[in-house]
Amino acid sequence: MARSSWRWLLVALVCAAGAGAAAGAQETCARAAPPRRGARVSVADFGGAGDGRTLNTEAFARAVASDTSSWPLIEPLPSYGRGRELPGPRYISLIHGNGLKDVVITGNNGTIDGQGSVWWDMWKQGTLPYTRPHLLELRSSSDIIVSNIVFQDSPFWNIHPVYCSNVLVRNVTVLAPPDSPNTDGIDPDSSSSVCIEDCYISTGDDAIGIKSGWDQYGITYSRPSSDITIRRITGSSPFAGIAIGSETSGGVKNVLVEHLNFFGSGFGIHIKTNSGRGGFIRNITISDVTLDDVRYGLRIAGDVGGHPDDQYNRSALPIVDSLTIKNVKGQNIKEAGLIKGIAGSAFSKICLSNVKFNGDGAPVRPWKCQAVSGGAIDVQPLPCTELTTTSGMSFCTNLL
Repeated sequence: MARSSWRWLLVALVCAAGAGAAAGAQETCARAAPPRRGARVSVADFGGAGDGRTLNTEAFARAVASDTSSWPLIEPLPSYGRGRELPGPRYISLIHGNGLKDVVITGNNGTIDGQGSVWWDMWKQGTLPYTRPHLLELRSSSDIIVSNIVFQDSPFWNIHPVYCSNVLVRNVTVLAPPDSPNTDGIDPDSSSSVCIEDCYISTGDDAIGIKSGWDQYGITYSRPSSDITIRRITGSSPFAGIAIGSETSGGVKNVLVEHLNFFGSGFGIHIKTNSGRGGFIRNITISDVTLDDVRYGLRIAGDVGGHPDDQYNRSALPIVDSLTIKNVKGQNIKEAGLIKGIAGSAFSKICLSNVKFNGDGAPVRPWKCQAVSGGAIDVQPLPCTELTTTSGMSFCTNLL
């Protein structure tokens, strides 16, 4: 790819259109439209025309086309210590920014196509020497708006704000085939003050996954994901609709998730970590979730995810406590779910309230629990005995 092409890919994609405030009393994180700014890029720089008649496919292709031998590499993130898939550096994201402030990526529901199929094929064949690129990664940046745009067919994760603050992702559509590998929708990673709302996500991996670094590297970097709001998300995934983890070594705290609708998915809610991760997952509230045709309604597990290398500390056990999951209903559910803590670090203060799963003709398989404490109120199928102790029920009642 020509150097000039990469230059525009390494800046924030800025358009004049702004997102207006949501109408009515519906809660929203939307901010006022930003002023016009001097820095902007256009497909016209690559032979395109915005006249409403010209087909700009080839101009976009010229702007983004490249083979892996000429695709630039960047250093691994310090909280991961290596590329997420392979040791060493990683391919730079299609749209990448570092150390930016006041960033707007928006459009009139136009599409950014990552043309990921060639990357997926190389990954499946095992011919890639480095970790695949994201479609969008913003690092160590603040005051970010991503709105009114479609992200399609990312080579790897779609939208990845990492070490960022004050991030709004709103009215965004993220699409990838269900068999596309690791095409997570939106993954806030070691970031704070993040709001994701009014999005449709249908991809090949977790629709939304909150992360904060990987094993000893994330523990050392020690930047949590915190103060995150996620609301009014619809979509499907062969994995999870909403996930936390499994890379949570910097910690995840103060998360509110509400008004979700997922269908045709592997998990409705998946909170995952592992021995060696360290870190914590605490003060999480997930409410008002509707599921249809989902295998597991809920899974909270302490044995998920691999390790970057054999240098991780096997004694670094994560802390999982103060999780409230309420007002969840599901139909055509295969298994209620699993809540499995870690020996020596039991999951605590887990509160389930008004969580009801129904099957499609066949009964829903029962809950499975291990190394967990908390309470369960108005749960169907009947909850695990670990969540029906007097102290746990009292905790849950007081919390609600």
